[in-house]
Amino acid sequence: MTVPYSPLEIFLWAVVPYVALAVFVLGHVWRFTQDRFGWTTRSSQIYESKLLRIGSPMFHFGIIGIFFGHVIGLGIPQSWTRALGIQDHWYHLFAASVGLAAAIACVGGLLILLYRRRSNARVFGATTVGDKIMYLSLSLTIGFGVLATLVHTTLGDYNYREGVSIWFRQFWLLHPDIGLMGHAPIFFQLHILSAMLLFAIWPFTRLVHVFAVPLGYLTRPYIVYRSKDPRREAERRGWEKVRF
Repeated sequence: MTVPYSPLEIFLWAVVPYVALAVFVLGHVWRFTQDRFGWTTRSSQIYESKLLRIGSPMFHFGIIGIFFGHVIGLGIPQSWTRALGIQDHWYHLFAASVGLAAAIACVGGLLILLYRRRSNARVFGATTVGDKIMYLSLSLTIGFGVLATLVHTTLGDYNYREGVSIWFRQFWLLHPDIGLMGHAPIFFQLHILSAMLLFAIWPFTRLVHVFAVPLGYLTRPYIVYRSKDPRREAERRGWEKVRF
């Protein structure tokens, strides 16, 4: 029996995700071909470095941990971990502990970066409208993700591996079950929607630097730096003196 879905549910969970994916892919192609020299982080380190040295590593290490947590939680079916003998209780305990550490680092680093950007006049002056939209979307995505985990999983009884994760894998197979997301808790829905918005604007922001890994640094020759001899700086320009 076919379960009827509202037009809004079809739009949110079967149309918007593919539109966001198309914009994400085509946007990066356009950006690379039309704005290759703008493919950068737009670093503001020259204006302020103390807070940046603290907040940036915290945020990046935290977001890397969250990324791999999503890869495992969304990409690996629950039946696979059970087949390996990993009990659901221990899986969720490990995921919660590691995820909490990554979330603390990510949120803490993001708050430091936001404070730095807003409190420093020169850094704030270098902030574009695109940066503000990116930071807002990024903050919403991370915030809703933390709330979804705390409210619906840690304190609640929702098992995202039986709902959101299945919908995510079906999405890549081009037949997502709309009902899985339509009946998901509100913070999971908001987390997914804000993530789709983030991926849609990604190619047009500084986030493109994620795909600019400097692999060439591993094979390029060394750069030789030669210091100047202060004793020779005081000498008059011209022929070098003959030394015996």
